[in-house]
Amino acid sequence: MNPGECQFEPDVLTAVLHSRWPAQADAELRAHVASCPICSEAVTVAVALDGSLDELRASAEVPDASRVWWQSQLRARREAVRAAGRPITAVQVVAFACAVGLLGACFGATSTWFQALLKHFASNASGFDAAALATAVTALFAEHGALVLGLIALVFVVPTAVYVALARD
Repeated sequence: MNPGECQFEPDVLTAVLHSRWPAQADAELRAHVASCPICSEAVTVAVALDGSLDELRASAEVPDASRVWWQSQLRARREAVRAAGRPITAVQVVAFACAVGLLGACFGATSTWFQALLKHFASNASGFDAAALATAVTALFAEHGALVLGLIALVFVVPTAVYVALARD
């Protein structure tokens, strides 16, 4: 047996936890506790904890069962709404990506400066022409300045909004 243990310690703790200490405890057990420092310390701690437990039980406010049921129903509904919204959000993100791709295709097919730029780079396989790029960018802002600024804003704003919306889930 370890020096920090006593064979009567479980009996002492059982007596305290079942509210039999000291009045209803055996005389032999009380005599042992008086002579054993381990058991007397265990009794002191167990009585203090048991008293705290009784105080906590007396001061505890248990909510009404109907309120607990109502709150659990609300929580279950919120979780169901979140679960149902996840696939819808994913479909919306895919639809937005398709719409942006379609807009880009329409923009590329209808912009004369964009088509001229593509033809220039396709025919000029020797390398990068900075003057042609500067001319193309100037033409882009001249023809579609508001559209370009709107697309740049969408490139930054929409992914941020989607991230914030998905982060709440």
